[in-house]
Amino acid sequence: MNPLGPRRRAAAVMAALTACAALTATQAQATPAQDVITPATKFYVDPHSKAAKQALVDFGNGDMENAANMALLASWPQAEWFTEGTPGEVRGKVNRLVRRARAVDRTPVLVAYDVPGRDCSQYSSGGAASSAAYRKWIDAFAAGIGDDKAVVVVEPDGLANLPKDCGPTTDPTGELTAARVADLAYAVKTLKARPRTAVYLDAGNVQWRAVGDIAQRLQDAGVQYGDGFALNVSNNHPTDHNARYGTWIAKCIWFATKGPGQARGHTDWCASQYYSSAAPNDGAPGNAVSPTDPITWRWTDAWFDQNVGTPPTDELHHFVIDTSRNGRGAWTPAPGKYSGDPEIWCNAPGRGLGPRPTADTGVPLVDAYLWIKIPGESDGSCTRNTGGTIDPEYGIVDPPAGTWWPDQAHALARNAVPRLTFNR
Repeated sequence: MNPLGPRRRAAAVMAALTACAALTATQAQATPAQDVITPATKFYVDPHSKAAKQALVDFGNGDMENAANMALLASWPQAEWFTEGTPGEVRGKVNRLVRRARAVDRTPVLVAYDVPGRDCSQYSSGGAASSAAYRKWIDAFAAGIGDDKAVVVVEPDGLANLPKDCGPTTDPTGELTAARVADLAYAVKTLKARPRTAVYLDAGNVQWRAVGDIAQRLQDAGVQYGDGFALNVSNNHPTDHNARYGTWIAKCIWFATKGPGQARGHTDWCASQYYSSAAPNDGAPGNAVSPTDPITWRWTDAWFDQNVGTPPTDELHHFVIDTSRNGRGAWTPAPGKYSGDPEIWCNAPGRGLGPRPTADTGVPLVDAYLWIKIPGESDGSCTRNTGGTIDPEYGIVDPPAGTWWPDQAHALARNAVPRLTFNR
């Protein structure tokens, strides 16, 4: 097929942008009201997203290919992050979003990201000044939602990266960690008290905490009061890897709370992506679990088959997976390229958009694939621990965390797997 000429390409871009702008009028097909998320749920698309604005910039610059990709990207639902502000400010902003979504009968996805001591004071540092301030902020967040439909992801990295994990001097008494866990539980309970809000407590990703470790953290932080947990936020590990990991977590929680009597309280007995007692562990190739080799995860599956069996699905916690940047899976730098931590999660080069946002996943415990991390927003000024300020993967100082980065947005759209199409 011959490529489009300049006029036809421009016409196609304008058609896509016009369709994006019309989404607020065409999103109004009914969604069942009794549940926040069902396979028929449709998520809210912001017609004034950063991608939509970038499409206009690219079009004005005569960059028709990137303009078209940004228009396509803008047609898909993405989360909106709330990271600061007074209680009054966050209440107003949340309420405006849910009202816009209600007007077109769509369900918005929101991220609450203001917990004290956020991100171990690293790239995304910040958060409320105290637990008391945070709880007032959460109260206001919930009040902003009111009785409208909403999906809320609670505090990405907040549970997988507790204060006790930030370093030996950060929380020597454990007081900060206890406060964090209590704050997260408060957030889950408060948000879930809204009648049409689904709440998912963030649980990191498949290459972070062991199954039993994160299962216990989720229990301590009140996952049982919400709808489940979230995985892979702002990361790029494959969807199926996270689905497998999430299923293990759900079964581990069930095992330690509703399983055999002797297992009560023992999430630490659960096999994980790092170890399984069901494996021979004799040193022969493939006879031990490796977190980077999913073929060996059969030993983890074997442990759950032997010790947990098949619990009733309605007794297992569900979860959502962020697929905003995992179309090409995780990034692995060339061996020996970096002597320190290469920060494989941080503005990983060569990545692409992953599976499109949907509540119709076909996976029993996966309530939705969501674009939680906004595609095109920087993770921070990554240095790959080289000691300088330049990111050697890009040859520049990366934009601060949360800053729109057109080059990254263009690359994610260009490298999308499956290929990026218009959301109809």
